[in-house]
Amino acid sequence: MPLPFLTADRAFDANDQVALPFDDHDQWRRPYRPGSWRVGAAALALLLASFVLLAAVIIAAAGSVGGAGATFALAGASIAATLRTLRMGTWVSRAGVRRVGFLSTVTVPWARVTSVRTTQQPVRWLGLPRTVQGQALVLGRQGGVQLVVLTDHNADFLSRVEAFDRAADTVEAWSAEYGPAPAPAAATR
Repeated sequence: MPLPFLTADRAFDANDQVALPFDDHDQWRRPYRPGSWRVGAAALALLLASFVLLAAVIIAAAGSVGGAGATFALAGASIAATLRTLRMGTWVSRAGVRRVGFLSTVTVPWARVTSVRTTQQPVRWLGLPRTVQGQALVLGRQGGVQLVVLTDHNADFLSRVEAFDRAADTVEAWSAEYGPAPAPAAATR
């Protein structure tokens, strides 16, 4: 028995013009689902953090307050790092495109975007220093600076080529909708 009210993936009638509750273009949203590598690594890190928290409780029950505090701090840092890892990626809204990294975030307003294109180039494999040949969605900004927004070998798209293509097309569509209007072609006589 299908339960269409539980999913946002159900088909809508052509005459259904009601906006979905998640269809607010002012909110930052990820144009893709997090990949299995990112989610799996986060699940393992949270499992490890739960064992560290259990160890902290045992250390506290044994009477070593300093050791328990240090162990709680280690568990808290592990949980914070895991949540930040889950937040990493590309986010879009009407305001622009945002690339969230582990330690830094870069936001580029659509008005400063000059081009969005998919290119073949060396990309980092799972964010590690090792590079492989792959696809990257590159954002051209005013001043000639380029920003790699997505790659097909990161933790969200490794072994998910179709998901990378859909996400790249989605970011390009957002750029076409909210980016600066192209300059009109000069009329020739």
